Amino acid sequence: MARIGWVEAVGYLASLLVLCAFYMKTMIPLRCVAIASNVAFMTYGLAGGLYPVFVLHVVLLPLNSFRLIQMLSLVRRVRAASAGHMSTDWLIPLMTRHGLEAGRVLFRKGDPADSMYLILEGSVRLVELDLAMGPGALIGEIGLFAPDNRRTATAVCASDVEIGAITDQKALQLYYQNPAFGFSLFRLVLQRMLENERRQRAQAVTGQP
Repeated sequence: MARIGWVEAVGYLASLLVLCAFYMKTMIPLRCVAIASNVAFMTYGLAGGLYPVFVLHVVLLPLNSFRLIQMLSLVRRVRAASAGHMSTDWLIPLMTRHGLEAGRVLFRKGDPADSMYLILEGSVRLVELDLAMGPGALIGEIGLFAPDNRRTATAVCASDVEIGAITDQKALQLYYQNPAFGFSLFRLVLQRMLENERRQRAQAVTGQP
């Protein structure tokens, strides 16, 4: 009877952990609770002779562990970005790659902003700013946060380019999973706006159009 009671207790614990997982609002705590429930269900299934339950959670455990490692890696990269390291390399695996020929308009001023882009190869010119952006530059991010969600400049491929695109929906998902991602983007937007303001002031002083 003591053995049966112990096994049942583990089963109830595993079920409680699954219930707790449904209440998690962010991915990292959810994965941690899911891993704990996998271990509990494996113990319950093996001790109780419920082998389908055991096999199911043997399969789910490495999957949840892998997803947790991915999220922790993302958090470390986002925290590094929010601490002042503006490298965008960590975004590349989350993006869809596109190749565009020279002269192609990537987006026009006033267009709806539904994506932001990372230049991987080549050069893109921001027409209104008369500014060429090269590999490693993130463009189109300001429109995602503009009140009207519209592009603030026209981007034209100055050469053949390869870009990575991430949708506004995916950016929002990353924001809700870890608000530090949103903070790092706001820092980049603010940095870009300050740079544009300094450039405009310099042009006004020198009399350049």
